[in-house]
Amino acid sequence: MIFGGSGSRRDASVPQPSRPLSGAGSALDGVAQGAPSEEQPVLKHESESVTAAVRRQRMLAMITARDFVRVAELSEAFGVSDVTVRADLDSLDEAQTIRRVRGGAVSRTRQVQPEPSFEESLASSAMEKQRIGERAASLVTSGASVILDVGTTTTAIARALAARTDLDQVVIVTNGLNIALELEIAIPRFTVLVTGGTLRRLQHSLVDPMASILLERIHADLAFVGCNGIDVERGVTNVNLPEAEIKTRMIASATRAIVVADSSKLGQVHLGHVAPLAEVDTLITGAGANDPQVALFRRAGLEVVSVEE
Repeated sequence: MIFGGSGSRRDASVPQPSRPLSGAGSALDGVAQGAPSEEQPVLKHESESVTAAVRRQRMLAMITARDFVRVAELSEAFGVSDVTVRADLDSLDEAQTIRRVRGGAVSRTRQVQPEPSFEESLASSAMEKQRIGERAASLVTSGASVILDVGTTTTAIARALAARTDLDQVVIVTNGLNIALELEIAIPRFTVLVTGGTLRRLQHSLVDPMASILLERIHADLAFVGCNGIDVERGVTNVNLPEAEIKTRMIASATRAIVVADSSKLGQVHLGHVAPLAEVDTLITGAGANDPQVALFRRAGLEVVSVEE
C-alpha cells in the first residue's frame, strides 16, 4: 500500500566497469590543423617527452571519438595528473574545441537528438514493447501500489494491467494523461491517481511545477520508469529535463524501481540525468538486447530481465 517515507535501494558501491578506449578514425578530419586521423593516446613512458600541445591534440581526438571522456580516463591514458588533465581541458574549452562538464569533457560536434512525440515512438519496436509491458504487469499483485511513468513502453504496461481481470484493489499513480485513460476501464478494481502539474504536449505528460508534490507524499511498492537511455557508467537518462526530474522523484518514492526500456535504449546517454544504476533494482528489456551490453549491466549488479519476442 502507499505510505510516507522512502525505501532502501541496493548497495551503490558496486564497482562499475569502465569503457575501453576506442579509435577516433576520421572523426577529427577538419577539426584542427594537423590533427591525427586516428586516436593516439600518449603512453605513460612517453608523457615526459610529449609537449602539452601534442597531448591536448590527442586528448581532443579521444573526446571527439567518444563524445564524453572522464578526467580519470584521460589521466590514465596519458600518464599525467588529474590537475594537468583539467588544465588541458580548460585550454581546449577556451579554444572552443570541447566543452567542459562535471567530471570530464564532451565533444562540441556531438549531435543532440530531437525528442520524438508519443505518436512517433508508438510504432517503434511495438512488439518488443508489448512483451516488456506484459512481463512488467505480471509483477503486480492485488493490493499493490504502483507508480507508472509516462511513455510508450509504460503505456504497454497500462494496457496489460487493464487486461488482467484477476487484479483487484490496485492503486496506480501516473503522470501520463493517456495512461490514466488506458486504465479507466479497470475502475473500480483500480484506483487511478493523476499527479497533476504542467502538461507537455509531446508526451501527454504532467511535469513540475506541481507534479512532484504528490510523489513526495507517497511511497509505492513498485515504480515502472521509462527512459531514453540506460548506460552502465552514466545510469538512466532522458532527452528532456522536466520529465527527467519527475522520473528521479518516482524512483525515490518506491520500494522497488524497475526501468523498462526496449533494446535500442541500452548504452544510450542523453541530457537529463535520472538516476545512477545503483538506484535501479531491475531492468526489463527486449530479446534484441546486445548480449555483451547485458553482461555489463549484470556485472555491475543490476538484475536484467530479457523478454522473448
